[in-house]
Amino acid sequence: MADPFRVRVTVRGYELDTQGHLNQAVYLQYAEHARWECLRASGIGQDRLIACGVGPVALEVTVRYLRELRGGDEVDVTCEFHWGEGKTFRIGQEFTRADGTPVASVSGVGGLLDLAERRLVPDPRERFRALATDPAPMSL
Repeated sequence: MADPFRVRVTVRGYELDTQGHLNQAVYLQYAEHARWECLRASGIGQDRLIACGVGPVALEVTVRYLRELRGGDEVDVTCEFHWGEGKTFRIGQEFTRADGTPVASVSGVGGLLDLAERRLVPDPRERFRALATDPAPMSL
């Protein structure tokens, strides 16, 4: 099995809360950034999705905080798609400091929305596979 897709992010000062650590909401932004970068690495940009009348949606997200991140810290955020049957899929994401220390994990359930019908497409894996120029980052 290949290593999961990952992107490195440096914590910026304006993302800190009053305790001096990364604001809890920013973890979700980092996770979303990694998901979009994974799609982009697969050849699926936002313009392409919109042109095809679909868009990814988050249906459920859980964050588990393990350690704090402070300004200037570097963190690797992974993105692994787990495909099953039906209209939804799972995404697992791990946050790890550059030295390998686990920081947080994000797990979620997603879908692919038909923008005209406002309903989930029946087989998101196949739709993503048809759009991807490199299916490997998304485990398609």
